[in-house]
Amino acid sequence: MADDFDRIQLYTYRTANGRKASIMLEECGLDYDVHVVDITKGEQLTPAYRRVNPNARIPAIVDPDGPGGKPVRVFESGAILLYLAEKQRRLLGGDALSRLEAIQWLMFQMGGVGPMFGQVFHFLHQAAEGTHDEALQYGRARYGEEVTRLCKVLDYRLREYEFLARSYTIADIAVFPWIALHEWLGIGLEEYVGLNRWYERLKARPAVQRGMDVPPRETAG
Repeated sequence: MADDFDRIQLYTYRTANGRKASIMLEECGLDYDVHVVDITKGEQLTPAYRRVNPNARIPAIVDPDGPGGKPVRVFESGAILLYLAEKQRRLLGGDALSRLEAIQWLMFQMGGVGPMFGQVFHFLHQAAEGTHDEALQYGRARYGEEVTRLCKVLDYRLREYEFLARSYTIADIAVFPWIALHEWLGIGLEEYVGLNRWYERLKARPAVQRGMDVPPRETAG
């Protein structure tokens, strides 16, 4: 992973967490280069990539213009969103209360939506061949119930406000790629009036559309 570059380097794959970073970069209008880390082939485990992200996950970024004008490497999708929001002074609310709300909903995604939606996806689509039906059904039911609860929380909030922190922020960017998996997860968005309205609103944003296609499908294997 060379450090001889003059714009942000994004290491990613076509996953919900990866798309959070690319949507944010697009919303901020920042120039960046994309490096595909094919997690289906274990490329995240290489020594070269672990120098970027010691946790061996995607996404990660390297910014040549970090604090003090020096290069900085940032991993964990939530940390990337916060870092870019603070760097660009945008998408983190217009005042202290809005900033607090944005961070709370970001934590809600990081601690709830991401892990629980990910578990449902696993038990529906990624469970090892030969997994007992009882284990599959238990996993789908256990995590499916929590996904339903989380969708109800989001819907409750979004029936009252257009966006999670009242204005469009990193909280919305964090949640959107997971809700975009709704068909894969068996979630009927028509059941959630506020959440569905919010989803359609964000889906129409050009930056979201561009960010959701990073890396382009033909380069991601």
